[in-house]
Amino acid sequence: MAGKAVISLTTGLEDPERVAIAFLVAVGAAEQGRPTLMFLTKEATRLATQGVAVGVACEGCPPLADLVARYEAAGGTFLVCPICFDARKLDKDTLIKNAELGGTVPMWQWIGDEGATTFSY
Repeated sequence: MAGKAVISLTTGLEDPERVAIAFLVAVGAAEQGRPTLMFLTKEATRLATQGVAVGVACEGCPPLADLVARYEAAGGTFLVCPICFDARKLDKDTLIKNAELGGTVPMWQWIGDEGATTFSY
């Protein structure tokens, strides 16, 4: 089995190119068969709610909705910081299918003893 990958993203659509890059890295890992987790904090928590990760970040960038769909199809998951999510008064019922609320302890449990390659955006 390929090693795990964790992509930490703090930025939301206020910086769509950063979001696109983080998703490209995550999609690449997941599509290569790596167990992949995106840990969303701060404004990135909004991306795990229905209808938010849309649009095109830049000329030549793939649509964000396509990246989200590819990530899900490849088995990628989202762990969404519950403190950040609640601070933004977001609705838990709007979480996308492969997202769940969880903080740093569940993230470390997911990583486990094997470790993971990490990226932070």
